Amino acid sequence: MDLKSKIILISGPTASGKSKFAIQLAKKINGEVINADSMQIFKELNILTARPQPNDLKNIKHHLYGFKSVKENYSTGNWLKDAKKKINNIKKKNKIPILVGGTGLYFKALIDGIVKIPDIPFTIRNRIRKKQSKIGQIKFYSELIKLDPLCKKKINKNDTQRSIRAYEVKKFTNKSLFDWYNETYSDFTQDSFIKLHIDYPRDKLLERISLRTNEMLRDGAIKEAKRFYKLQINKDLSSNKVIGLSEIKEYLDKRININELKEKISIKTRQYAKRQSTWARGQMSDWKKLKFNRLKSFLKKFHKLA
Repeated sequence: MDLKSKIILISGPTASGKSKFAIQLAKKINGEVINADSMQIFKELNILTARPQPNDLKNIKHHLYGFKSVKENYSTGNWLKDAKKKINNIKKKNKIPILVGGTGLYFKALIDGIVKIPDIPFTIRNRIRKKQSKIGQIKFYSELIKLDPLCKKKINKNDTQRSIRAYEVKKFTNKSLFDWYNETYSDFTQDSFIKLHIDYPRDKLLERISLRTNEMLRDGAIKEAKRFYKLQINKDLSSNKVIGLSEIKEYLDKRININELKEKISIKTRQYAKRQSTWARGQMSDWKKLKFNRLKSFLKKFHKLA
């Protein structure tokens, strides 16, 4: 296998050791690491997003980490554009790009391309959301099927979010969401990618999540959250979704104690890990599954291919 022609993708649930594994692999095969985690882009949130540490960044070149302000919007489309530039630049240096993260949508955009649907005005989107809320999902789904019959076999009748999205796309563009999907393509061929997914047993993962929560709080997560809240960030921005921020706010407001804070952050992180695993089962069935206790032996084999 000619690794020089490949792009390596590393996915896995939060706290599964993806970043460390990516660094070890990069050392073995002369690679550079590109972030594929939507929360690790924020420069003001280092501890709560579990960004790679300064020593790791020194040893191996990392890209797209901590470079955006929490005050800015950064879409999947923005990331894809930036990631493609980084991939091309790394390849020009005869190095191997290694993308690592837990944001499934980023990987999907890179592999399959991104849908180029025109921006839908807020007034239209808001009107459709109000309509769905007023008439309820059952009736709304029925109206969606009349408007766009292609949705019948592709969207579950209970999937509120996708139903609304399909409705607004068809209403504004007069074209089905799935016709837009069919016109989507990637800049890369499917055999460009080596797709690796770290498979972690749930009981072991829960232990790691609990341990990492304690480490974050020990390392200054509360101070980091305080600085964030002083910035008075617009509530609609995605940086507010970083796990730990709302829980620390409850702690600072004396609504919960430190043990309850640890438990709440751990629970939210476990829920996120479960969503990541669900996504992986549905969207990453063709990825090579790596057992967490076989990573070292895999690295040895992989080095022989380089």
